[in-house]
Amino acid sequence: MACWTLQIIGLILGGIGMVGTFAIAAMPQWRVSAFIEGNIVVFETIWEGLWMNCVSQVNIKLQCKFYDTVLALPPVLEACRGLMCVAMILSVIAFLIAIIGMRCTQCVGDNKQVRSNILLAAGIIFILTGILILIPVSWTANNIIRDFYNPAVHAALKRDLGAALYLGWVNSAFLIIGGAIFCSLYSCADKTRTCRYSSRACDELRKSEHVETKPSTMHSYV
Repeated sequence: MACWTLQIIGLILGGIGMVGTFAIAAMPQWRVSAFIEGNIVVFETIWEGLWMNCVSQVNIKLQCKFYDTVLALPPVLEACRGLMCVAMILSVIAFLIAIIGMRCTQCVGDNKQVRSNILLAAGIIFILTGILILIPVSWTANNIIRDFYNPAVHAALKRDLGAALYLGWVNSAFLIIGGAIFCSLYSCADKTRTCRYSSRACDELRKSEHVETKPSTMHSYV
């Protein structure tokens, strides 16, 4: 019962992490305009994401525009794009593998060893996905903080941490925790198998001792 509950919790955390991965990649709030010393017009807000930038002004609805060309993008942004694309693919794969390895499915029959291996693979992929999300999120945050405190960067070009970065850290934690739960289920299953094997060995040893002692008792009667 406890293993079944942990499977459900791990799957829920992994599902939230999968949806969050797609949301983080699509959100434009990676870098937002910083209001410093009144040098930036407070009536205008700038959002910069992986795929588009948006401008919001007073009494004007939000206007977003996709980047014109990939060749003109900074190398950091291209690397972040690639890592997030890989993370999205891995999150879907891990979620599907976790569903296949769940106890409620009949895809692999009743083979507990195969189920444990499948859940272990799902856990490892979930953890890897969380680490992949941490890299672009932390990399972007480091660049923002470095430019923010750099006096050589003009105040109008300085940016602040966006909501997508905070969501990325939380989402990465969900994925890593969910993956750790699936990995712990494999270790629990391994301990259970060891205990079963040891108990069988003890039973066989007792049976052999009983067989050996039986002829000696019959001899004594003779």
